Amino acid sequence: MAHAKHFRDDDPVLSRVREICLEFPDCDEKVSHGRPAFFTTKVFTYYGGSVKVDGEWRQHDQSVMVLPDESERRALLEDARVFVPAYLGPSGWIGVDLPSADAETGWDEVAELIDASYRLTAGNRRVARLDQP
Repeated sequence: MAHAKHFRDDDPVLSRVREICLEFPDCDEKVSHGRPAFFTTKVFTYYGGSVKVDGEWRQHDQSVMVLPDESERRALLEDARVFVPAYLGPSGWIGVDLPSADAETGWDEVAELIDASYRLTAGNRRVARLDQP
């Protein structure tokens, strides 16, 4: 069964996420469960997410879902922009609502979260390539 598409190809926020993700070694993009997913052998970032609140699905269309280091997860969850996404949340993933595409602030932090997620999922060889000058 095909999943409904939960994004627009011309979304400028998605374009910013693509710019960040596709810079990582061996990164590729696929659509998984109706959302863009960025991966090497494992997914390290999803674009968009959802949570179930009082029996209703609440979409976070302009967000990323990433896997943070476990030691940082609790502090991240205190941020109002951060949510525990359906399905992936119990495995340690978080969702982060994104700034606008032309925002002056916030994107450095998004890039750091994506970097951390990549480092946890990409494997030692890819991470070593990432750290080469």
